[in-house]
Amino acid sequence: MASTMDSSRAFVKDVKRIVVKVGTAVVTRSDGRLALGRLGALCEQIKELNSQGYEVILVSSGAVGLGRQRLRYRRLINSSFADLQKPQIELDGKACAAVGQNSIMALYDTLFSELDLTSAQLLVTDNDFRDKEFRSQLSETVKSLLSLRVIPVFNENDAVSTRKAPYEDSSGIFWDNDSLAALLALELKADLLILLSDVEGLYSGPPSDPQSKLIDTYVKERHQGEITFGDKSRVGRGGMTAKVKAAVNAAYAGIPVVITSGYSDENILKVLQGERIGTLFHQDAHILDPFNVVGAREMAVAARESSRRLQAMSSEDRKKILLDIADALEANEELIIEENEADVAAAEQEGYEKPLLSRLALKSGKISSLANSVRVLANMEDPIGHILKKTQLADGLFLEKTSCPLGVLLIVFESRPDALVQIAALAIRSGNGLLLKGGKEAKRSNAILHKIITEVIPENVGERLIGLVTSREEIPDLLKLDDVIDLVIPRGSNRLVSQIKESTKIPVLGHADGICHIYVDKSADMDMAKQIVLDAKVDYPAACNAMETLLIHQDLVPTGFNELIDNLRSEGVTLYGGPRASSLLNIPEPNSFHHEYNSMACTIEIVDDVHAAIGHIHQHGSGHTDCIITNDSEAAEIFLRQVDSAAVFHNASTRFCDGARFGLGAEVGISTSRIHARGPVGVEGLLTTRWILKGSGQVVDGDKGVEYIHEDVNIES
Repeated sequence: MASTMDSSRAFVKDVKRIVVKVGTAVVTRSDGRLALGRLGALCEQIKELNSQGYEVILVSSGAVGLGRQRLRYRRLINSSFADLQKPQIELDGKACAAVGQNSIMALYDTLFSELDLTSAQLLVTDNDFRDKEFRSQLSETVKSLLSLRVIPVFNENDAVSTRKAPYEDSSGIFWDNDSLAALLALELKADLLILLSDVEGLYSGPPSDPQSKLIDTYVKERHQGEITFGDKSRVGRGGMTAKVKAAVNAAYAGIPVVITSGYSDENILKVLQGERIGTLFHQDAHILDPFNVVGAREMAVAARESSRRLQAMSSEDRKKILLDIADALEANEELIIEENEADVAAAEQEGYEKPLLSRLALKSGKISSLANSVRVLANMEDPIGHILKKTQLADGLFLEKTSCPLGVLLIVFESRPDALVQIAALAIRSGNGLLLKGGKEAKRSNAILHKIITEVIPENVGERLIGLVTSREEIPDLLKLDDVIDLVIPRGSNRLVSQIKESTKIPVLGHADGICHIYVDKSADMDMAKQIVLDAKVDYPAACNAMETLLIHQDLVPTGFNELIDNLRSEGVTLYGGPRASSLLNIPEPNSFHHEYNSMACTIEIVDDVHAAIGHIHQHGSGHTDCIITNDSEAAEIFLRQVDSAAVFHNASTRFCDGARFGLGAEVGISTSRIHARGPVGVEGLLTTRWILKGSGQVVDGDKGVEYIHEDVNIES
């Protein structure tokens, strides 16, 4: 089973001995009978772990419930009709335990035997643990069983326990099988405790409440007073309350605990593979919590509050933050490269494709280039508070339209850690708060870059101006915060952008694909065409502004066509052809013209003229960047005027479509949207406007007392 280990669950790499506790609600069905399917899946998972070398100790509830069900059935078939009319006396819990223990252990023995495993039953009572010799002998016995690859199955011996009743008395060293499991984890020096329940984990409220949310990592200081528990278990003693109490005790004694559902047939394996499922309890929970004790809303609100403090600073102070970031990047270049190389090595080991590896790597000179782009931004004119238009509405009544930050931005990007620096710098320059979610393949690079940048931000603004989201699971919560987050900008695959657009009410700015075309017209200078085509494809094939489709005028087929093709082939570009080009060149057709290769490959097609090229681009393009190479000014004008893309070029490589190359300093992405910003989105794309009205006591009063002028005023005045 494929899995991805989350950084907050990396501790499972060192796990050897596991205690698994299965609750009554998992062991039995709603009618009290055994849930054979779930028990079978449980035993199969334990078999798998056993074969992988893990030492597994099972603590099983369910004996009392199973015994009660069997004794009720026995009483029913032995009763006369008259007996059934009488009030039924509740069955003795200890008798139920005695019958149930025998039954459930027989079932475990059968199931494990079918899997070629041996199990052993160990019944204990609260009083047993008061005896040091017992505890010592227990450890020795379990150690011996585990060395023989036997599965110890523990249960409280309710049949002879001195408790008043197994469901009523919660005193003593342990008080139910949850606390017994926690106690055994400590006594037997387990590395992990897994508590299986009938729900996915610990929720902020009753799981049946739609407003309740699954808690990823339990942080005592944060969650202790916030959680509302629902009803107790339908059959066990304490339900989630008991599990949380046991989990907290074990976790703070040094044993990590995961509460998760026992209804899934693979959850134990998923926990051991480092997947983020269920609720984690850990003594370092405040560090492992992906939001560092800050939830999605709190993180967004903190970014907004910090952005307002940033806006209140002087222009020079904001500029200084950016210059300090540039210096810090260069000062920490070795550390950044070290972390990035670790990401690249891990991605190579995972088998990622070359285009992603190319985007992931921070190549030589990239850090100084990033630092310089930040300095360019710092030295640009302050974009905040510009008066864009000034109007005198009436005598002594002036209206100003001014630039201002959007508020809080959520940027979701894949692969490219350099994007984090550009986006953070643009957010600071434009006065916006920022939440960043990078791809897991760049987690170490993103973490170190985020740390370097936020350490430079002054305390009076606060490092929470820029939040780094480390868990994919938090994205759905963030996308619901349309009252706090003002704009989402996804940078990545078509699938990523589409998923985000479908999942939020927040405005989304971005492009889904970068299917860039170059059309070589019949009047093109062929030496120029060869240079531009090669640059657009080969300079950086993984970029969204790289050429993906080459359209060639049909009149060039007998003349310059072969030169263009030979040039691309000599550089190692794999060629695919449309219907006309594929038959001419004997090359395969692509699955679709609407395809972004992001690699050393492209599609070639032959078209009749500039109008056919424009039609092809409109039908198969993505509205990103398209170019015509021609010396015919009329053809160029038709192309530039009619191609409906964010950027349209004449005799220049599509690779110029870039915020830094456009002089924007940097970019958060290239937008193919038609609202707000289009093309490379720099500082201006992260601003909006507001209206400032300055009067001298005017009132509307039905417009009787105001004589409107509506005169434009020179902004310099």
